[in-house]
Amino acid sequence: MIERQIIARGVRNAGVIDAMRRVPRHLFVPEEIRHHAYEDSALAISHGQTISQPYIVAYMTELIKPGKDLRLLEKIGTGTGYQSAVAAEVFGEVYTVEIIGEFSEAAGDLLNSLGYKNIKLKTGDGFFGWDEFAPFDRIIITAAPPEVPENLLRQLRPAGILASPVGAESQHILKITKGSNGKSTYERMIDVRFVRMTGEIEKNP
Repeated sequence: MIERQIIARGVRNAGVIDAMRRVPRHLFVPEEIRHHAYEDSALAISHGQTISQPYIVAYMTELIKPGKDLRLLEKIGTGTGYQSAVAAEVFGEVYTVEIIGEFSEAAGDLLNSLGYKNIKLKTGDGFFGWDEFAPFDRIIITAAPPEVPENLLRQLRPAGILASPVGAESQHILKITKGSNGKSTYERMIDVRFVRMTGEIEKNP
């Protein structure tokens, strides 16, 4: 998986590559489809949700320039916790929000069993972020809103980086670097296909 799916497609950050090697992806995949765990594709989990393909996990983690001294608001949509585990390998603190209680409980149990002590997880609507611990140095969104909610941008520290899929039928990764002067840089990155963000965002498109 690492050579053909990650390195061959341009991921170069050594910490991210090592994290992808260390995290046992099959443990985050439903047992009945674990034989597909290391394929280069998103996999259905339940409730109409998916676990992102390995390359996208590595790509987005590298894109936001990880560091052990940084705090990350991650995976607005924790899912099974796979991206949380990868992120925890390369960030100092990871804060993750999941709207589906069943996912949140299962992911918390699994991450705890694997010994991750730098992940804080809560059940809630990712649209609102996690204001109690803001501002964050980095933010990853892994369910697609029509556009990035302003309240999440407010929780991003000046000079911080946010990456998110955006769009409906046609989606791409948007990288936002927040300027210290209040102005932000928006960069359109690769085309992608994510499930849509649910919850409050559906009332505030």
